[in-house]
Amino acid sequence: MNERPRAREAGVIVGTLPPGPLNAITDVAGVRVGHTTVKEGTSIHTGVTAILPHDRNLFKERVPAAIHVGNGFGKLLGVTQVRELGELETPILLTGTLGVWRAADALVGWMLAQPDMEQVRSLNPVVGETNDGFLNDSRARPLRAEHVIAALEQAIGGPVAEGSVGAGTGTVAFGWKGGIGTSSREVTTKAGAYRVGVLVQSNYGGDLHINGVPVARRGVRPATAAPPHDAGSIMIVVATDAPLSPRNLERLAARTMVGLARTGSHLANGSGDYAIAFSTARECRRRQGETTHRVMELANEVMSPLFQAAAEATEEAIYNSLFRATSVRGFQGTIEALPLEPTLKILSSALPTNDR
Repeated sequence: MNERPRAREAGVIVGTLPPGPLNAITDVAGVRVGHTTVKEGTSIHTGVTAILPHDRNLFKERVPAAIHVGNGFGKLLGVTQVRELGELETPILLTGTLGVWRAADALVGWMLAQPDMEQVRSLNPVVGETNDGFLNDSRARPLRAEHVIAALEQAIGGPVAEGSVGAGTGTVAFGWKGGIGTSSREVTTKAGAYRVGVLVQSNYGGDLHINGVPVARRGVRPATAAPPHDAGSIMIVVATDAPLSPRNLERLAARTMVGLARTGSHLANGSGDYAIAFSTARECRRRQGETTHRVMELANEVMSPLFQAAAEATEEAIYNSLFRATSVRGFQGTIEALPLEPTLKILSSALPTNDR
């Protein structure tokens, strides 16, 4: 059992907007998350994470979606069709780099096996990745179809497992053990109240900052060799129940880069930094067979609170991925978990006296 706290439980409060009840992407009603963790000895540490926007057949009832690319050194499958049509027709999968194509094949097989899919001849599986090759023997390509199907079939709402789990099993961030993290925000606009939830797969480098404090420069640095400073990537998935078009979803996805930058990333040359955003709003769904779609979205003038929510939730989700991750002895060495006691001490000393 993972006894390490989430960032907020440890006293790290990000931003000013309130989190949802679970402080997770599953605070957006209908969203489900499933993990399969794959471990074999010390050489295999990988997995897959599935994000399902709702509990219906996505091919029959698609959701508007958009993708923002911060730095495109990655193997995100399905990106061109999402950008062209502005919709998701399959769940989103996250995994390790060399597992992308096996994950996509398994996802297609799972979708085709769903009821009333007998005449389907085309699918656009969306599969994102980060390179877990330091802790995982990625050339062995251990991910199998049953791992993917298990993540899809076991996906549920409620609390989301974080840290060294699923697609985060073998990831490394800032030289420390990275992983899966999630967070959410509740916002009130002139048009109504909405939620924004974020899930990340953290596996990137930079100069670690937490709530603006340069903790790496103040002494919290990994002692062991790790992937190069600019190696790795991050996948960011954003869900909202706000009615948004693909255009405004792309704007929302772009704001996750604000949260990413606050943690100390500079979107290095070797990093693949991607954000996928979708809306679960029923009035925006695109049902197969319709010849027209209702266009319903928030006005540009009320988008700013959602932008803030995406930035804050991304930042906190990344901290959660680090706080919840546990040390892993893997393929090329051991990656330690972020040491929380000295980290929290540095953060406490950086606070103004009246905020301690």
